[in-house]
Amino acid sequence: MIRLLLFIVALMFVVRAEPVATVDASVPQERRKLIALTFDDVPRFRGAFMTPTERGERLIATLKDKGVDQVAFFLNPGQMTEFGDTRGAGQRIRDYVAAGHVIANHSNTHPHLSGTSAEAYLANIDAAEAWLSKQPGHRPWFRFPYLDEGGKDLAKRDAIRAGLKARGLMNGYVTVDGSDWNMEQLAIEALKAGKKIDMAALRDLYVETHVQSADFTDALAVRALGRSPAHVLLLHETDMAALFLGDLIDALRADGWEIISADGAYSDPIARAEPNVPSSNGTRIEALAWEKGITGKRWYDRNEMEIANPLFRERVLHEGAGQ
Repeated sequence: MIRLLLFIVALMFVVRAEPVATVDASVPQERRKLIALTFDDVPRFRGAFMTPTERGERLIATLKDKGVDQVAFFLNPGQMTEFGDTRGAGQRIRDYVAAGHVIANHSNTHPHLSGTSAEAYLANIDAAEAWLSKQPGHRPWFRFPYLDEGGKDLAKRDAIRAGLKARGLMNGYVTVDGSDWNMEQLAIEALKAGKKIDMAALRDLYVETHVQSADFTDALAVRALGRSPAHVLLLHETDMAALFLGDLIDALRADGWEIISADGAYSDPIARAEPNVPSSNGTRIEALAWEKGITGKRWYDRNEMEIANPLFRERVLHEGAGQ
């Protein structure tokens, strides 16, 4: 009997020693660090390290392995063809949806609003929505290419806002941006130039940049809103996402972030905000902070190429600062 009791006590100790991945209910909602993952420019062309099909398979597998049930992919249907790098893109998108993820509008051909008339821009959105609205997993969200919501042309901004409302489309804003597209392009250019890429350093830079950007933005949001909103992380359907997404998810969680669905993130009250600022572009938090009169830098510094590019050369290519 004594041996049995000792065994039960030991078993209870082992069970209690296991880490439990649950949300701390004692932490108020406004203080929890919540973030959803989203991917732009689907379907992207071949990147630095793998085919688009390989990339998609790896993204799906990583999200499943890490227990991320839903992310959002923002599509440019006009990029889908039956030849070249985008051959098979339709199947890849169907695979994303079958895995539980959702798709939304990123325009048909990815134009800059600042260089397009409001009428032509809305027609471009309509062309994408005509295809997207027939697809399973579709959400009525539109994300501005380049996060360009009209810049200083406030009349055009307001015309597009009205056009989106008339179409039942919500602005698929982002709050966190690490300019991963630039890091991917730098890697492509380095490989074309025959340069050696330190893959471990590239992974570390990719992960570090996005975690830092999330923390920077959250601190800015707390200053502007008095709380931590549900955040939306901007990524792209890149090879680096396929390679390092698992590491990024682990790092975000280790930093206290909870990965939530895109549906969950877009239920935050800031989804209804329409910041009125002198130039309409960038992240939702940047605009809200500007509208609130928050002083100091409102954007993460590695989104500036004069900072990001030398850092890539130094840490990933080992060329030395300033070279």
